[in-house]
Amino acid sequence: MFSKIKKSIKDSFPNVYASYRDYKQKRKQERDFKRDFQEFRKIAESANKRFDDKFEFYPEMEDKTKDTPFESHYTYHPAWAARILAQTRPDKHVDISSILHFSTLISAFVPIDFYDYRPAKVILPGLKSEHADLTALPFASGSVPSISCMHTIEHIGLGRYGDPLDYDGDLKAIKELKRVLAPNGNLLMVVPIGKPKIAYNAHRIYAYDQVVSYFAPLDLVEFSLLPDDFIDVGLIKNASKEIADQQYWGCGCFWFKNPGK
Repeated sequence: MFSKIKKSIKDSFPNVYASYRDYKQKRKQERDFKRDFQEFRKIAESANKRFDDKFEFYPEMEDKTKDTPFESHYTYHPAWAARILAQTRPDKHVDISSILHFSTLISAFVPIDFYDYRPAKVILPGLKSEHADLTALPFASGSVPSISCMHTIEHIGLGRYGDPLDYDGDLKAIKELKRVLAPNGNLLMVVPIGKPKIAYNAHRIYAYDQVVSYFAPLDLVEFSLLPDDFIDVGLIKNASKEIADQQYWGCGCFWFKNPGK
């Protein structure tokens, strides 16, 4: 009987049920924290004292999980790009506003110039960080042989990061990336893939054909996809357009090359 009542509440009032479920989970976490602390304090009483006996509380109660949680897009796409740079081995690489930890790690092996509308005040050997507007890049045409711009274009013009509102801001950014890419140069570009739409002011989602047409006449060397149901498959290398079009918010990883001589 109780299970039927519970299901009825869940189906009829999903928000109420979710709030009740979260409340129960939070209470359990608090009980577990208190129990663990009392046990740890007893253990500490007989231990060789290496710290102050007065514990400073810093409760972290949501990390007891079966598996290590992670944000899928921002775990997989930097790993995808790093593996390509391991193949192409550029003398220097330019990154435009991708997730910062990509540049901080890769700069240990390849010198990186990192540019963002909001420059990062980070100091590391092999890494230079400066301001740039993706719709007006400070590079000469055809001058950058290796460049990345990952999970960035979909934001341009939506104002989320303080940039000017511009419906076609993404197209202007794409035009600039094509302009500065050197002949035979490599461009690594990542955007959300699925049914085309704007989720204001977070991001845009693009169809596969949109992206390929926007970056013409560049050659597509590789398209890899992190699908919505990535758990059992991970990143799909050389994914098909058909699979890409089935996604709601897939992570589309495009490796373009400038065929110009």
